[in-house]
Amino acid sequence: MRPAHRSSCFPQLGLAACAIALALQPGCKPGGSSGGSGGANPRITIQNKGSDTMVNVAQVWAEEYKKIHPHVDVEVSGGGSGVGIAALIKGTIDLASTSRDMKAEEKALAKKNTGKEPREFVVGHDALVVYVHKDNPLAEITNEQLADIFAEGGKITKWSDLGVKLPADRDVIVRVSRQSSSGTYEFFREHVLNKRDFKLGSRDMNGSKEVVELVGLTMSAIGYSGLGYNEPGKVKMLKVSPKAGQPAIEPGVATTLSKQYPIARPLLLYTLGEPTGELKNYIDWILTDAGQQIVEKSGYVPLRAGTSKP
Repeated sequence: MRPAHRSSCFPQLGLAACAIALALQPGCKPGGSSGGSGGANPRITIQNKGSDTMVNVAQVWAEEYKKIHPHVDVEVSGGGSGVGIAALIKGTIDLASTSRDMKAEEKALAKKNTGKEPREFVVGHDALVVYVHKDNPLAEITNEQLADIFAEGGKITKWSDLGVKLPADRDVIVRVSRQSSSGTYEFFREHVLNKRDFKLGSRDMNGSKEVVELVGLTMSAIGYSGLGYNEPGKVKMLKVSPKAGQPAIEPGVATTLSKQYPIARPLLLYTLGEPTGELKNYIDWILTDAGQQIVEKSGYVPLRAGTSKP
């Protein structure tokens, strides 16, 4: 796979030589300009891989951008922030979507492998929401309680430990988490568990949507996922307090922008080196009001207030 490639392949070669080159270069796609009439804009493909938290908004970005730039195809896939970062390190994609920062060792490996420093773009924000079943009477929770539920050595194992009354056969807490390649998993571990390991025995889901779906089907469950995956009528979003005795804050656009909500995080894109050409144009468009309206309509938090149309 060759990132951000032009479909004109190798213009200096003859047709036969280009056919051989295409066979040897799987990322180089044949084709003409937008509209297929040999115009000024050769078809471009941008490969975007990574965060499951961001996969829905990334797909809408891609679809909307193609409407105004028909010659640009943005191919979006998930798998987790770690998967996108690993692909960027190998140089096989143009954009890594992540819901966590790249680590220093990951940036160093990318530079070693590709000769280019990763470049970070903040493209929105997300409130990392703690979800429970809609019929769970709990309304708020502290970071310390969350760590006691999810972290190794934590002592909270039953809803009754939190003063919550559920039927006896539903008292044991079912912990719903993410797989270790997830940026959401990494962020929760760092910012809520204070880098402690997770307890064994959680239900580790492959995607953000699956976390919310399982919590919505399980009375005794608690899980964490992005704000954009909220399912009103199936799950309840808990207010979160940074510490016992401090006010619990409801997750939302206003509390994330004001930095009141304690487990908010940036949504990020990474490129190898400074982007140019159509890749730069695409990122620039994501940062405009049009791109930021999509962030908010997807249930996340735009970079600035007032981007939504009336």
